[in-house]
Amino acid sequence: MPCVSELRVRYAETDQMGVVYHANYLIWCEIGRTDFIRQHGVSYAELEEQGVLLAVSEATLRLHAAARYDELVRVETTLAEVKSRQVTFDYRITRAGTGERIATARTALVSLAPGGRPAALPAEVRERLEAAVR
Repeated sequence: MPCVSELRVRYAETDQMGVVYHANYLIWCEIGRTDFIRQHGVSYAELEEQGVLLAVSEATLRLHAAARYDELVRVETTLAEVKSRQVTFDYRITRAGTGERIATARTALVSLAPGGRPAALPAEVRERLEAAVR
């Protein structure tokens, strides 16, 4: 099941024509990812307290339509894959009222120890996330 996050497009997220600037879609993906992880029993803050940092190692974004100022958008986040040191999320961004697809995206995140070296996800966190893939 996807985690659903809704947000209203803010003026600061748009260009002079009132269209959302492309980099903001990745910020919305971060909101969806954070909500997804929290929904499955752990927050980013708790991960960091355990000494685990998640860094984006790859991101892809495809724009299908333009989102505009003051629209309500929905970010549907699903977990595509969990490995010992990496998690991959998929996103579908739509107009909340109509379901029209605005963008799709995918991010891969690598688990890092505080010194910046790749590190295995804690077993408990990995188990919770693996259960969310099924």
